[in-house]
Amino acid sequence: MSDSIELDKLAELHQRGVLTAEEFARAKERLLGGAARSAYSTTNSAPPAAGINELRRSRDDRWIGGVCGGIAKLTGIESWLCRLLLTVLALFAGSGVLVYILLWIFVPEES
Repeated sequence: MSDSIELDKLAELHQRGVLTAEEFARAKERLLGGAARSAYSTTNSAPPAAGINELRRSRDDRWIGGVCGGIAKLTGIESWLCRLLLTVLALFAGSGVLVYILLWIFVPEES
């Protein structure tokens, strides 16, 4: 649904008395992304996509190339879970091996 349709529905609910003026204002701000933009501007100085640029192969948590350890540090998941996922992907026509090799080549090692 488009934002204009959602805004119309919110305005209709407000007119019928289902939403108070404060609830209407909060819902409108949430819909238009004003709350997300203001929270983003006060807490983060980097754009949201900058996280992928922080991906580095781990020197400490590594079995082969440190790819799973680096992904685990970036995402906050356990490294064994990342290793399990790539192993399962390896069972599907070797795609996990291909992904691991490409990440090993293109992701720099942490300094």
